[in-house]
Amino acid sequence: MSAPSTTRTGPASAGRPQGPSGAAAGRVAPDASSPGPVEVARRGLVAGRRRRRRRRAVVTVALAAVALTLSALALMLGDFRLSVGQVVGALVGSDDDLAARFVVVDLRAPRLVLGVLVGLAFGLAGALFQSVLRNPLASPDVIGISQGASAGAVAALLLGGATGAAVSASALVGGALVGLLLYAVAWRQGMTGHRFVLAGIGVAYVCSSVVGYLLTRSEVNEAQAALLWMTGSLAQATWGLVVTLGVALAVLVPLVVLVARGLDLLLLGDEQAAGLGIRPEVVRALVIALGVGLACVATAAAGPVAFVAFTAAPVARRLLGDGSLALLQAALVGVVLVVGADVVAQHLLPADLAVPVGVVTGAVGGPYLIWLMASGRTRTA
Repeated sequence: MSAPSTTRTGPASAGRPQGPSGAAAGRVAPDASSPGPVEVARRGLVAGRRRRRRRRAVVTVALAAVALTLSALALMLGDFRLSVGQVVGALVGSDDDLAARFVVVDLRAPRLVLGVLVGLAFGLAGALFQSVLRNPLASPDVIGISQGASAGAVAALLLGGATGAAVSASALVGGALVGLLLYAVAWRQGMTGHRFVLAGIGVAYVCSSVVGYLLTRSEVNEAQAALLWMTGSLAQATWGLVVTLGVALAVLVPLVVLVARGLDLLLLGDEQAAGLGIRPEVVRALVIALGVGLACVATAAAGPVAFVAFTAAPVARRLLGDGSLALLQAALVGVVLVVGADVVAQHLLPADLAVPVGVVTGAVGGPYLIWLMASGRTRTA
């Protein structure tokens, strides 16, 4: 007689599946080593930041390398051609080749350094205006700042017979007055970009009319000198002019660095910026004042070099592709544009066709403006 069967419910059977409806049926223990969604998102953000930093570093180094290459060409090329060794020897003060030292230090270097400083100032000015006004058309040579400086300089040239530093000072005053006028006209319980740009375009036409009237009432020789200055040129470069512009930029550029964080927060919107402790209107006024100052000192030194401020920031931001302010990169693009245009104007055009640097930059910036309008990339705030 066999023993009756019994059902075992002890520990040996506790972990076995009890059928489809059992509590342990089909369960798979989670893999503790696999990251969760939060960790995946965090890693993606970190990787994205690394890619952006890497791209920013590559773009910055590439722009600096292009600027250095163009600078070397500017010092080497000319009627008296020099080698790299001769240029380096002249710059370090070697007395082995006095002729090369004279050509580099006294003739070519002031023009090159002036071009670098002018390109830097215009590039930064354009980046500031276009960022704070949120409009790619907000450039000193579009919204009347350059035209106001030109009107001041031409008035000093043709009415007062001024020369040298007096012309530069008049240009600085004219551009500053236009900047104040634009801010006053555009203010309506706050300031928006489209009002500032539209008012600037109107003021630019008024200033151009003033310049045209002064030119028609002047002697031919005086008008020719004024037209050369209005085109934008580096031919008047001297170490004294370079030092004056360098001192002005030594004051303005650190202020741009200080206000850059506030401008970065301002791009988030006025409400968000105010919530982070930023006073939007104060930051906006400071940025516009710095942009006006940079544009005016550059125009006072070399005239209204066309389209450098207009194109520098959009090109820099397109190279970076991360939507940042790109102030350093815009300054480098401005340097590349001015120095490169001067190399083209001096050495790549026919010898009997000497043109100011502003003619070449205008030839580059004009098609860019047409493309910008045709592609529908203009946007008002």
